[in-house]
Amino acid sequence: MVVCRPAISSLSLGRASVHDLPTKLLQAEKHGIKGIELFHEDLEYVAKALPSGLTPENEIEAAHILRQLCDERSITIVCLQPFWYDEGIRNPLEHRSRVAQLKHRMQLAQILHTDIILIPSTFLSADLLFPELEARVADLREAADLGAQQTPIIRFAYEGLCWGTHVDTWDACWEVVEHVDRPNFGICLDTFNIAGRVYADPADPSGKTPNGEMELRASIERLVRTVEVKKVFLVQVADAERLFSPLVQGHEYYSAEQAARMSWSRNCRLFYGEETKGAYLPIKDVAQAIFHGLGFRGWVINELFSRSVWNPDPATPAEHAKRAAGAWKRLVKDCNLETEEKASSKLA
Repeated sequence: MVVCRPAISSLSLGRASVHDLPTKLLQAEKHGIKGIELFHEDLEYVAKALPSGLTPENEIEAAHILRQLCDERSITIVCLQPFWYDEGIRNPLEHRSRVAQLKHRMQLAQILHTDIILIPSTFLSADLLFPELEARVADLREAADLGAQQTPIIRFAYEGLCWGTHVDTWDACWEVVEHVDRPNFGICLDTFNIAGRVYADPADPSGKTPNGEMELRASIERLVRTVEVKKVFLVQVADAERLFSPLVQGHEYYSAEQAARMSWSRNCRLFYGEETKGAYLPIKDVAQAIFHGLGFRGWVINELFSRSVWNPDPATPAEHAKRAAGAWKRLVKDCNLETEEKASSKLA
């Protein structure tokens, strides 16, 4: 029986520059989380510690080391992310560079025993990108075809970031997936990015978009009608803080170089159900649509990007793992998820 199983982003347990991966894996295992969404930066920091530092060869060695660490703890590497492919980039030299990087990244994925690489939608300046859908599709189809040549085949999960340049909703993301039209190219559904675009606006005093409730409800209904569950390769669950003041110039998280939603995402995400910490997005409604409307089963990634991942306190990985485990229990209860524990009790 295919069930829902808890995973966590390695970054959500602490930044690699502050907290080492062995400690983070230990805490994930201790709190019953057996899947890891491996951030490339964790691999980079292991490679940096090897003689000669960060080189492609040392990244390969680091991948072997990380694979062994996960094997020792019976932890599955669910995916490797992010790969910034910058689909539709105008500069042909830049595109060829990304293709070369992608080939190396696929080699790392094979060593790590994961078949999924996550590609977030680009947020490069619009003047650096072709505006046409066809340009994005052509680049991503090229990636999918390269992945199909691997043994085993590498799959790509495309995620629409809510501050993306051309792809900032699940609808736009799904349109690309449909046009790429490859069996190894699917969608990543992220509850934060779905609600963070149509429902939330951190730059508005209310924290919401006009008619946010109605628009999110319509968006969820379209998602259930439109998306094929077999093309949902990853599901990430997160919420975010309601800010006390709008994220505009003068706010502590404001940056002139990035969109308000990006600054909000990087500083203020929360695990599911953390209302006591300020969570306010209707994530339960989005999750219900994914798990019951679509019928998704598989790894469910608890994903948090926050200023707290920079906290140098050695207790940070343990604290975040405990919070993620609590969030998972709430999600299972609220959405009545079918889990290994429930399946086992039915067979007993």
